[in-house]
Amino acid sequence: MSEFHGVFPYLVSPVGADGTVRTNVLAKLCDDLIGAGVHGLTPLGSTGEFAYLNAEQRAVVVQTTIEAVQGRVPVVAGVASTSTTDAVAQARAYQKLGADGILAILEAYFPLADAQVESYFRAIADAVDIPVVIYTNPQFQRSDLTLDVIARLAEHPRIGYIKDASTNTGRLLSIMNRCGDALRVFSASAHIPAAVMLIGGRGWMAGPACIIPRQSVALYELCKAGRWDEAMALQRRLWRINEAFARYNLAACIKAGLTIQGYDVGDPVPPQAALTAEQRKFVEAALGQVS
Repeated sequence: MSEFHGVFPYLVSPVGADGTVRTNVLAKLCDDLIGAGVHGLTPLGSTGEFAYLNAEQRAVVVQTTIEAVQGRVPVVAGVASTSTTDAVAQARAYQKLGADGILAILEAYFPLADAQVESYFRAIADAVDIPVVIYTNPQFQRSDLTLDVIARLAEHPRIGYIKDASTNTGRLLSIMNRCGDALRVFSASAHIPAAVMLIGGRGWMAGPACIIPRQSVALYELCKAGRWDEAMALQRRLWRINEAFARYNLAACIKAGLTIQGYDVGDPVPPQAALTAEQRKFVEAALGQVS
């Protein structure tokens, strides 16, 4: 599998009220996203509600994605836990299922020192033979990755990517300057993707790409071609989706958008709530403006 690049939608996890994963819905979504030209898929990212699923549900989501993809694009599966032992077990299990990469996410109840944060990510990378993307999101993570920790992790032979959701584009540039080609940067939806591409990003891993895949791919291709005026014109239009995404619960927003588009993905996993009728109108209007 070639290097990861481009648009990686963060897949939703379609779960019914009885807790059953709607595998047929997820498989169709995967197939349609690949048909739209995306460059990879990420199950169990933030939009995939990893924190609200049990181990069996998470495994079904990953397996369904891999089986639907059939090797057409890389699948980078999310691994998240408060326990290093559990995270390592997840990573090994998803590699065995056929994942092409691991998105390593740190959950923490008690604060962790830098050395403990580093050891968590290093243990995941030591446990697998596939590339690892480290994920940092200061908004949700109790213990974040400092630049020093990131630089040390970039020396690991399997840690080759970082997805940063800090909203701080200057931090991305600092990571690039510090780590060079040893650590390739993916944008999150908290950043402006075209701006991240301009400073050297490799693409973006983000929930909104689930509902605007063709437009996201078009934006990526404009950026790669250096057609920045056209890219920014498209980016300004697409940012309306990111504004909706930031305004409401992320999974609820993307699930609402997919439901509007005809995918029976269900509601967010409780105790999260679905969007209200008024909120859903906001998402529908945003979709109408970018279609």
